[in-house]
Amino acid sequence: MSKKRVVGVIGVGHVGAHVAYSLAVQGIADELILVDANQDKAKCECQDIFDSVGYLPHRLSIRVGDYADLGNCDVVVNAAGKISLLLGSGNNRLKEMDFTIRAVNDFTAKVMASGFHGIFLNIANPCDIVTRQFAKLSGLPKGHVLGTGTALDTARLRSALARQTGIDHKSICAYVMGEHGAAQMVPWSTVSFGGRPLADWAKADERFRFDHNALRDEAREGGWVVFAGKQCTEYGICSTAARLVHIILLDEKQIMPVSAELDGEYGEKDLFVGVPAVVGAGGAEQVVELPMSSEDMEEFKKCCAGVRQNMEHLKEIK
Repeated sequence: MSKKRVVGVIGVGHVGAHVAYSLAVQGIADELILVDANQDKAKCECQDIFDSVGYLPHRLSIRVGDYADLGNCDVVVNAAGKISLLLGSGNNRLKEMDFTIRAVNDFTAKVMASGFHGIFLNIANPCDIVTRQFAKLSGLPKGHVLGTGTALDTARLRSALARQTGIDHKSICAYVMGEHGAAQMVPWSTVSFGGRPLADWAKADERFRFDHNALRDEAREGGWVVFAGKQCTEYGICSTAARLVHIILLDEKQIMPVSAELDGEYGEKDLFVGVPAVVGAGGAEQVVELPMSSEDMEEFKKCCAGVRQNMEHLKEIK
């Protein structure tokens, strides 16, 4: 008999509840444990997903739990945030930082006291800083803590490139890197279609001669377009998180752009930012260093410096 796949979700608001449902309906987890400071909310979401189980083509166990119940989880997803703080924020994910960092500071020891030794996947914003904070406090091995980072931003970029060029997104190799936020960047020198560099395509086909900054901005602002209309984002990020959980549980070794720890890669240390990494049962198992142009590397360095500057606010959070 194969091992039961157990996934915990901390925070079952808009994002966390949709992550749980995606894991359920796609058959990614065999058991889900929902943890939320608002027990009534957790119970309601648990019941709603449980009501769907009878029509799923697979078995699923789901229950409300506490941090002490997360010890046997293969993966724990952190979606504890307060998205209402982004209203009137001027599209600034840092506005959630005081809340999300305090939440991590509060629950990390409780999670680790449960005996948890699996993979921790963070969604909460600012994603890179919150991911680093849990990694530092938890003491889990390098790579066992990662964030969704620029994975969703990358999906938005590839969709925009597919629309622009007419090439299916699955044949496009392109990444958004750096901060999951306003300072994110695209290393255009590494973008390719079916293995052929973008620069080569552009020489022969006008579809590949486009405004790079405009497409980068489209990817960067995609989430805010959604937020402006419904005051939350749900489907894109829950699919991103579910895909990463699936990759981890099946040890797929897929290269994904995630918020991963840099320990000398790209000349950076003690920093979590969005970079392509080999993701498998060990989490972010290996950071992939792309052969970027000097211009792209300079922009990436500026992005890293911006994340470090934002991290200074950690000193003021009690």
